[in-house]
Parts: sequence; C-alpha cells; structure tokens
Amino acid sequence: MANNIIDGSEVQDMVSHWLKTPENGYLGSSYGQSLKDILQSPLSGGTADAQLQKLRTDVPVLQALPANSTNIYSVQTPPDRLDLLIEVAGQAIEVPRIET
Repeated sequence: MANNIIDGSEVQDMVSHWLKTPENGYLGSSYGQSLKDILQSPLSGGTADAQLQKLRTDVPVLQALPANSTNIYSVQTPPDRLDLLIEVAGQAIEVPRIET
C-alpha cells in the first residue's frame, strides 16, 4: 500500500526548490520566488508578506497549515550581511544568497 502522507522533510524540499527557482522559471507559469524585491524595500511595504503569500500559492501543501505557520526572518551576519530564513511550521529553511 502506498504511503500518501507528506512529512516535514518533503515540505522542506518543496520550499527549498521554490527558493532556488526564479519567478517565471517554468514556461507558462509564475512559479518561483522573486526575493530580490525584498531587498532595499521598506519593512512596511509588504513585499515580504507578498512573497510568503506567493509561496503559499505556489506550494499548495502549505495552505493546509495555519496562516501564521509560514514566516520570513532576517539574521544579521557580521560584518555587514543580512541572511534570510523562511520558517515553515517551526522548521527554518535558509534562503540562498541573492546575487545582485
């Protein structure tokens, strides 16, 4: 009998794939992230929230989780870097470095 249960590691793999795929990375689909939009934008601008909403749209399994279970955080790394993390249901997933 097939196992139809999606576990936490599979969800992490889905989010990691989304993070590595640029927006519109598949022909005819808006799937993927555009995290460059977050850079140099004001915190009150809502771009981080828009990216999390796009993640929930692109990876439908996240819609089964409570709305506040997907978050984005920044961590300052000396001397002058800011790393981003996406948390899904308590599991942190590092956002790949964005080359500008």
